Amino acid sequence: MPTTPAVTRSTVPSDSHLRGTPLLRVEDLKVSFPSEAGTVDAVRGVSFELHPGRTLGIVGESGSGKSVTALSVMGLLPDSARVSGSIRLLDRELVGLTDRQLSSVRGNDIAMVFQDPLTSLTPVHSIGKQLVEAIQVHQDVGKIRAWERGAELLDLVGIPNPAVLMKSYPHELSGGMRQRVVIALAIANDPQVIIADEPTTALDVTIQAQVLELLKKAQAETGAAVIIVTHDLGLVAGMADDVMVMYAGRPVERATVDELFHHPRMPYTLGLLGAVPRPDDRSGAPLVPIAGHPPLLIDLPDRCPFAARCPVALDKCLDNEPALLEVHAGHGAACVRSNEIVDGAIDGAPVFPLPEIPPGVMANVPREQRNSVLVVEDLTRGFPLTKGAVLKRRIGTVHAVSGVSFDIRAGETLAIVGESGCGKTTTLLSIMDLAKDAGGRIEFEGIDLSTANRRATRELRRRLQIVFQDPMGALDPRFTVSEIISEPIRAFDLAPAREIDGRVAELMDLVGLDPAHVDRFPGAFSGGQRQRIGIARALASEPSLLVLDEPVSALDVSIQAGVINLLERVQHHLGLSYLFVSHDLSVVRHLADRVAVMYLGRFVEYGDVDQVFGSPVHPYTEALLSAVPVPDPAVERSRRRILLSGDLPRPTEQQTGCPFASRCPLKPTLSQEKQQRCTTVSPQLEETADGVDHRYACLHR
Repeated sequence: MPTTPAVTRSTVPSDSHLRGTPLLRVEDLKVSFPSEAGTVDAVRGVSFELHPGRTLGIVGESGSGKSVTALSVMGLLPDSARVSGSIRLLDRELVGLTDRQLSSVRGNDIAMVFQDPLTSLTPVHSIGKQLVEAIQVHQDVGKIRAWERGAELLDLVGIPNPAVLMKSYPHELSGGMRQRVVIALAIANDPQVIIADEPTTALDVTIQAQVLELLKKAQAETGAAVIIVTHDLGLVAGMADDVMVMYAGRPVERATVDELFHHPRMPYTLGLLGAVPRPDDRSGAPLVPIAGHPPLLIDLPDRCPFAARCPVALDKCLDNEPALLEVHAGHGAACVRSNEIVDGAIDGAPVFPLPEIPPGVMANVPREQRNSVLVVEDLTRGFPLTKGAVLKRRIGTVHAVSGVSFDIRAGETLAIVGESGCGKTTTLLSIMDLAKDAGGRIEFEGIDLSTANRRATRELRRRLQIVFQDPMGALDPRFTVSEIISEPIRAFDLAPAREIDGRVAELMDLVGLDPAHVDRFPGAFSGGQRQRIGIARALASEPSLLVLDEPVSALDVSIQAGVINLLERVQHHLGLSYLFVSHDLSVVRHLADRVAVMYLGRFVEYGDVDQVFGSPVHPYTEALLSAVPVPDPAVERSRRRILLSGDLPRPTEQQTGCPFASRCPLKPTLSQEKQQRCTTVSPQLEETADGVDHRYACLHR
């Protein structure tokens, strides 16, 4: 890191790295909030130590208290919060300090990288002004030197043309670029502790890989200790040295990363690990969801809070809440049966048995013998690019989808993957809109959408349904579950009025909901339950194709596993076809039969999911797959990351050559003649040499 003027620190001596003492020591931290229903005990006795250069991963479901713990360290809790216990930054106690006193610590000794960079950046100030302010508030330097230091920081985090970007505003940057700026702000004063709260949740997998490398680089440059708060176990496996698993406001397991991932001793940890789909798993075995939901943190009884969801709970689990005790050196677990758990089993029986998903109705039918449900040929979709506030004029075209072709057979799942802005959601919406404003040809169940009459179009609407990413946004909060699910049945006149209630009950049972809750409103259900309601509503019209737009991205990993298993069961039971869009390649590997990799409106690789994931050909596919975290520390340490430079180009101009050429890691290794060909010749999808159904669009593979 470039040299900077000395930073005055009242809390951190210069030899802290040499002494080996903890930088941060948290002891019996408790945080509660008042509410109408009573006192919410969000954090109930958290203790840990953080040493220089080490990374602690804090994991758990939503509501487990992990973010409140991180905000407590920063002193960013609301005034209504009641905090007790101890948070010591070396020899300085932070609990009880005023906000003014803590302002000398925040950004100086302790810095934070938030989940949403827009909440960390002031929209009315330039990037340079915000960096200068962050530097000058803690360092006695002039504005010119602070400006130079800000540009050095932007260069350090990999932002091109930092002198130019210093004058830009947050809204002018992509999500990945904004997160880089936030990391630059965090390391501006060489902090001793960096806290990252879900730093990559909203980012594409390629940008996520870049941000994680930046965090590692920032830690190496500053020698800081790092706390990563996340629900992504793959991220923890690759970044953390130590892991603390939280449940119901307290730690339930704590160990080194290798020990916790390879020898977990708490059933909750086993459940989290079993619920995570892996991009390197070809078994196709169902995931292991954790039944039930976390308890409300109001007046918790003195018993194991996980007992109601634990498949191996005993009567003694209800006697009192187990303490976090050492199973062996450096590994603690809060479970009365922790000593019985060996390799995820007790007496040879798995703690979480694999759920059974019966074979599908199309399982024994070869793909070539199945009917085509959807055929798309040369789909093209563009949007006008206009300028002018009053008199708008067209100045160009956004080429969102350019010549996409694919087909989906009965009972199979096709996934479309790629970075944000690649055109995958536009492809879905063009199909759902029955291609009214799109070029090309779309045939659904043998009917050409361009020639379908009004009656045929109504039938197509019934047979083609969608499940959205945000279940709450897709459900009318004023309708009961019965009204939501029955609406398509009534609209398409699919059952007599006297049979509708029975049909709704059948659908609720099919998606794993209690039919007794039919008169409740969506707000009374959890996120996973609301997504199940959305699936039930989509199934109510008896469709043959479900379009799934990021259906599990907003869910906790344990709930996500249950919804993924549900989608598999429903598909096998009804013989449905799925068109699935996701940025989570682990979910795609688990759920899809075929996959299309999309870049700048075009498919660059297409074929069987095992072929594409197991033997990727296109450099973009290789980069995507290398960026996916694997929940295994040993695998993560041995993997080679392919980091793409820059962001996805803007799709406002037709590409004359390969659309990936500007970011391709293969191109610089080619001869000058081949590089010239990349920029002048547009590659088309062609079969791989081994003869399997696997196509790619690259001139030099």
